[in-house]
Amino acid sequence: MSLPQRTACAEPAPILQRGQHEVFCGLTSIIWLHRKVQDAFFLVVGSRTCAHLLQSAAGVMIFSEPRFATAIMEERDLAGMADMHDELDAVVARLLERRPDIRMLVLVGSCPSEVIKLDLSKAAARLNAAHAPRHRVIAYSGSGIETTFTQGEDNFLAALIADKASSRSSGAAAKLVVLGCLADVVEDQFSRLFAELGLSGVVFLPGRDAINGLTVGPETRFILAQPYLGAAATALEARGARRIDAIFPLGAEGTSAWLRAICTAFGVDMTLFDTVITQPRRRAAEAMAHYRPWLEGRSVFFFPDSQMEPSLARFLSREMGSELVEVGSPYLHREHVAAELALLPAGVTLSEGQDVDQQIDRCRAANPDLIVCGLGLANPFEAEGRVSKWSIEFSFTPIQGFEQAGDLAELFARPLMRNAILSNGTDRRGAVR
Repeated sequence: MSLPQRTACAEPAPILQRGQHEVFCGLTSIIWLHRKVQDAFFLVVGSRTCAHLLQSAAGVMIFSEPRFATAIMEERDLAGMADMHDELDAVVARLLERRPDIRMLVLVGSCPSEVIKLDLSKAAARLNAAHAPRHRVIAYSGSGIETTFTQGEDNFLAALIADKASSRSSGAAAKLVVLGCLADVVEDQFSRLFAELGLSGVVFLPGRDAINGLTVGPETRFILAQPYLGAAATALEARGARRIDAIFPLGAEGTSAWLRAICTAFGVDMTLFDTVITQPRRRAAEAMAHYRPWLEGRSVFFFPDSQMEPSLARFLSREMGSELVEVGSPYLHREHVAAELALLPAGVTLSEGQDVDQQIDRCRAANPDLIVCGLGLANPFEAEGRVSKWSIEFSFTPIQGFEQAGDLAELFARPLMRNAILSNGTDRRGAVR
């Protein structure tokens, strides 16, 4: 794999932390998944709290009939006074009768359903036998117990790959699988670049259609679009696909290296590669330059939240000139993020896992210019007069690719710009705004 020049040691030694932690619920991945997979319906088997979380996070009310809902478990269900499987079967039957357009029903486990040991995998198999082929039914865990919220997508993709393996597909084997949920606009941009590079047989997983089968052959390669897809990557490798190693497509540098790794794997002429990416990379550089004055030289502290932290930190450090104080991640998949870690600057503190109190103490002592953290920590930090950025926005917002590089830079710069205006009404250069 061709990578940018490395400037730091290959493997910074992380601080391993196994203490008190705070995580956002894995159900939140449904917010971007249901928008992407347009023929699927996500049915959470959970509590009223689960339903309120999804409605508030998605910004929609259930009467607008989005492609998700919650089968609410009542006290009698939790107390074992009712047969949960019979009740679930009845709920699914009513749902499919009301929404016949659903082609794939996804049962999503939650903390309450897992606590009472409700086996949704068996329920999905039973329901699939009853409703297939008109409706396929799969299941995965979106529980917030001992997980990060992005692992909901990982579990869904692993279940989707397993389902596609069990369904027959007569199509040709995919040459390249882009693994990880990408916004439609990003998928379209990458599709155009692949076409210009002469690459065919490209499948995006998840795609806009969940039902179409995925055929994996001995020549199938796949590349990760997100760094938190360990289970999904393992599922593809079990079917014979081989991973293309690359840093992730964040910023101009990351996107160029990601595309270069693909072209190298498929023998694309590098002259053609340079020609195709020249203009998109130039536009990305121009868009990022607008926000560089806000970020250059600014110290940034990353709390562990989504597993995207090493990639985001690499972007800030190498393309925006920011100084990294600490880069925390809830889990480091050494094989998948090795190249990202190697590009972090020498001397940066790297932490894996969580011990919230200790991390807060280190953050206060460092007094960074910008703190990237979850919502539960951001508001208290703001109350202390510190500038914070909600880390979940990097999951909800399209940030991959050349055309989104400026948007990614803006996400980091926006709280600093807001703070400058509120503090003295001036921008970074001192001009009155």
